[in-house]
Amino acid sequence: MAEHVATAEQITEPAERPALPDLSGIRAVTTVGLVIVTALAGVGGWLGYRTYQDRESRGHRSLYVQVARQAAVNLTTIDYANVDADIRRILESATGTFRDDFQKRSQPFIDVVKNVQSKSEGTVSEAGLLSEADDQAQVLVAVSVKTSTAAAPEQEPRRWRLRVSVEQTGDGAKVSNVEFVP
Repeated sequence: MAEHVATAEQITEPAERPALPDLSGIRAVTTVGLVIVTALAGVGGWLGYRTYQDRESRGHRSLYVQVARQAAVNLTTIDYANVDADIRRILESATGTFRDDFQKRSQPFIDVVKNVQSKSEGTVSEAGLLSEADDQAQVLVAVSVKTSTAAAPEQEPRRWRLRVSVEQTGDGAKVSNVEFVP
């Protein structure tokens, strides 16, 4: 029986504990992983936002060029038989002082077109964005215009270059100015 009796020294000594894994290595790997995931999410978000901005910008540029092309066609396609509707179409796509000036001068223009029985048809050959800032843009449009009157039925087409200013308004994009470019 004496063999099973423990001495005081044996009782007070703690039994050996199993070794715990080193948590500092796991924490380091977890921290590095979280940093990488966060960085990738940030880069992904930034790239997504830049893609969104690029699409929006391309959409605006396309809209400005399309409005300028249509304005050039509207301004150069006028038929004495439909001149009132043609002028109305021009005014509906215009804004600001350009619209006001065109409206003031439209009646004498209508009278001349009807008197000479003028017909003109404009065709856009090229158009490109010159500049864009905020809600406005400058577009260069190349137009070929065929004109005929009662006195001169067949005339050579004329080629013009127009600088068309387009502004974004509450009613959409509209023409705010047109200049002939030599």
